[in-house]
Amino acid sequence: MYVTLRDRPGDTGPDRPRAALRRVSGTVVLLGTVSLLTDVSSEMVASVLPLYLTAVVGLSPVAYGFLDGVYQGVSALVRIAGGYAGDRGRRPKWVAAAGYGVSALSRLAMLPAAGFAAVTAVVTADRLGKGLRTAPRDALIAAASRPEALGRAFGVHRTLDTVGAAAGPLVAFALLATVPGSYDSVFVVSFAFAVAGLAVLVLLVPDLPTASGAVRAGLRRVVAQVAGVRLRRPLLAAALLGLVTVGDGFLYLTLQDRDDFAARWFPLLYVGTNVAYLVLAVPLGRLADRVGRGRVFVAGHLALLGGYLVAALPRGGVGLTVVVLLLLGTFYAATDGVLAALVSRLVPADSRGTGIAAAQTTVVLARFAASVLFGLVWQLYGPRPALVLFAVLLAGVVPVAVRLLRGADHPATPASTGAPA
Repeated sequence: MYVTLRDRPGDTGPDRPRAALRRVSGTVVLLGTVSLLTDVSSEMVASVLPLYLTAVVGLSPVAYGFLDGVYQGVSALVRIAGGYAGDRGRRPKWVAAAGYGVSALSRLAMLPAAGFAAVTAVVTADRLGKGLRTAPRDALIAAASRPEALGRAFGVHRTLDTVGAAAGPLVAFALLATVPGSYDSVFVVSFAFAVAGLAVLVLLVPDLPTASGAVRAGLRRVVAQVAGVRLRRPLLAAALLGLVTVGDGFLYLTLQDRDDFAARWFPLLYVGTNVAYLVLAVPLGRLADRVGRGRVFVAGHLALLGGYLVAALPRGGVGLTVVVLLLLGTFYAATDGVLAALVSRLVPADSRGTGIAAAQTTVVLARFAASVLFGLVWQLYGPRPALVLFAVLLAGVVPVAVRLLRGADHPATPASTGAPA
């Protein structure tokens, strides 16, 4: 059983964050708390990783591009497996818990990792854990939410998630300011937060079935549903947009290269992006429910395009840096949870996790390729020409994505998914 926090009298007028929480399932709030603690952990590491790898380990832009691609894309190897395992067993909580556990252990494994191969192995383990947990967790959110409020539910979850994502770099900044160069302390404290998040999931989150009363989907039927007509065009649009999406680390390294600020301030770039995400996740989720999730998803990539162009300017400063962070935060708020909400309504409930995983896999594989390509272009021509090239490519892809996503917000039916009636 779980408690759904319904609308209450007096909640008319402008929505407040507290009112938004009252309109979503308690399970969503608990999962958001798990993600909050886990993101404190993961963002502590992520916020120091670009500088650690380039300044301490000494990676070239091409090598960093490969490792950033691994960070972005290796989770694709297990996302569909995680989604299918959760759907097949109808108890996705424990699949998600396994993924959170693997990521927690990877924090400690960073301590002895010193070379490129060792760091790559640890990052791979961390991302495999993320890939395993993400789709089952999102399937739980969808199962615990009313269909007409999926965008809000994912927005609330992403808001809580982003509170942790904003706090993580602050913790890393405080540690490095206290003991400069003490990356080991970042990894140890990160492990403690990851364990706390896992404990909340295991002890407090209800073990909800994701398709109560439904026949468990066999592999052939799931493949037919996920590969159905309704998902093909949205997945193609997500793939094309992912191919021209530059990783955060590259954008932040470009800003540092242009403005030459001290290394200790680097984690605060992640804070700026995550605060923008935090403020906008729920409003953009609600907007997506009203005007169409496909439209908001594409609009988020227009914000990313603006971020590319501002970051590529020859002269910067604090003001333009803040603009880039705001645009990047807007991009994530308009795309992350919105894509999951869009896809969750295009497949039947008994294969929802697998459908979400298919979309996430498509995006991370495309972003893996984008990171490797961007690193190569950076190596050959420099960061700003590389950003201009990707901005031009993104501007060309957006109209194609608009066409592919037209009409994609309609719920799935047995006929449209290829599933038997």
